[in-house]
Amino acid sequence: MSILTEAQAKAILTKVIALSKADECTAQLTGKIQGNVRFARNDVSTAGLTDDIELAVQVAYGKKVGTATINQFDDVSLERVVRRAETLATLAPDNPEFMPAVDRQTYKPSPTFAQATADITPAYRAQVAKTSIDACKAQNLIAAGYLEDGQSFSATANSKGNFGYQRSTMLDYTCTVRTQDGRGSGWVGTDTQDATRFKVDSDIQIAMRKASASSEAKALEPGKYTVILEPMAAAGLIGFMFYYFGAREADEGRSFLSKKGGGNKLGEQVFGPQVNFYTDPWDPVAPCEPWDEDGLARQRMDMVKAGKITNLNYSRYWAQKQGKPAVGQMGNILMTGGTKSTADLVRSTERGVLVTRTWYIRMVDPQTVLLTGLTRDGTFYIENGQIKYPIKNFRFNESPVIMLNNVEELGKPVRVPPDEVSMNIVVPPMKLRDFTFTSLSDAV
Repeated sequence: MSILTEAQAKAILTKVIALSKADECTAQLTGKIQGNVRFARNDVSTAGLTDDIELAVQVAYGKKVGTATINQFDDVSLERVVRRAETLATLAPDNPEFMPAVDRQTYKPSPTFAQATADITPAYRAQVAKTSIDACKAQNLIAAGYLEDGQSFSATANSKGNFGYQRSTMLDYTCTVRTQDGRGSGWVGTDTQDATRFKVDSDIQIAMRKASASSEAKALEPGKYTVILEPMAAAGLIGFMFYYFGAREADEGRSFLSKKGGGNKLGEQVFGPQVNFYTDPWDPVAPCEPWDEDGLARQRMDMVKAGKITNLNYSRYWAQKQGKPAVGQMGNILMTGGTKSTADLVRSTERGVLVTRTWYIRMVDPQTVLLTGLTRDGTFYIENGQIKYPIKNFRFNESPVIMLNNVEELGKPVRVPPDEVSMNIVVPPMKLRDFTFTSLSDAV
């Protein structure tokens, strides 16, 4: 019962809205079926399937808000959850930042659903694990990975007549490959809505090549280097930066987009002229739901254009307070780039460092988005357009704001697993100057 049709979801939500005696009522139904397989040391370790559905009801009396959830949908249960929400609302203090339910919206469906992904079976997951493991065994390498896939639906309705329904699918595969002696490590990851875009037999080869090539790593003196960040390495830093794209944080002086003396940097040149970010629910590679958490319709929107800040994320409350139009907040991060591959960027580099992946990233200074973290799973020294040898991993101290002012060239954007941000993200490989490595790390 976890995946309801639009008609089934609408019938339940309509009944819930009619039951409410509060000033207003918003109800959301979400359901999902997710399967997974995990493998390590060249053997499957766990596999599972989750099947879940939930109804959340929020009501308001004036500015008093109450919320209750339930996973039973008979008439008695529906009335019980509505009454519970109403009771909680009467007991709650006024919310000084209360915003009423959204007016009726027009939602244009986005391409978040693929039947091929919804049709995935346990046998498919087992074959993915087997393909990964067998390829590594054949070359005396060790695989550890995780595949998760699923289908879901989301439906929202309120007492102002708004209603939306959307189905989605997801597939997320990551695999780390190590050499037998543990001195070499490689990684690969795929994140997509559409399982037909996932090719495990070619993906696993990437991680295997990195693992074999990264053993016998040499130490390179920390310092500032020209770097080529593969998309996954770049995404880790950029994802953190977009946590600080809120207008309120900027206006209140709490972000790198705060202006000295008050206000924000909307319209100002913050990054290099090659840098463009936008959000688009209907992007064919990384789509998202056409509404945000408040039920406000999303739209395609430039966030950064030619390095200038063109839009910030406004909550409905802050938009009203600042006299701005309320627009659905971004649900994906899309960066433009060029046409070159990572290998093409390497060939154009006289001396530099190739970074496969960044991890364990932590904030040092929110005002500058200064981050610290480590490289891993294959870091290499480049000389005269060729990878010369593997190098030991580094700790870095770098701000994506500074990083995106030091762009020499951008490659072809690709979708990567969203490790550091809960949104679909598309970024290119990046060639950057003066990237700061502060110390060495013995981890592979």
